Amino acid sequence: MQEFSQDDLRRALGRFATGVTVVTTMTPRGPLGMTVNSFSSVSLDPALVLWSPARKSARFPAFEASSHFAIHVLAADQRPLAEHFARRGDFTGIPFEPGLGDAPLLDGSLTRLECLHAVHYDGGDHLIVVGEVLRITEEEHPPLLFYRGSFRTLV
Repeated sequence: MQEFSQDDLRRALGRFATGVTVVTTMTPRGPLGMTVNSFSSVSLDPALVLWSPARKSARFPAFEASSHFAIHVLAADQRPLAEHFARRGDFTGIPFEPGLGDAPLLDGSLTRLECLHAVHYDGGDHLIVVGEVLRITEEEHPPLLFYRGSFRTLV
């Protein structure tokens, strides 16, 4: 029997510091992005990663249906991008170039993983999306972190 509330669980999970990512995809209406901290590696061989969009998000159907997406691990100076894509998914004023499967690519991230949407699984109020990594880009910058409900950087 569960002896805690959703708020208790959210608070407890918030004590796990995570990196901050923006996941992007191309839709029939244009480029779309979403700030995500539910990102993890799955396998080196084959090269697989996962992330989990919330089913209640207005952007959910586009990411569920996407054939390709790009995961951008954000640098400390990219907090404005994280905040933008947390609030809205459009690319108004956000420069990008097309990547594999036309997934929009953002400049300046620590790591960018261009992925094929390999498979997805039910994850309760989220969908667990597994991507096959097709191409990697890396740069050297300090990371942007998320801890206890706030953006942070390494000291």
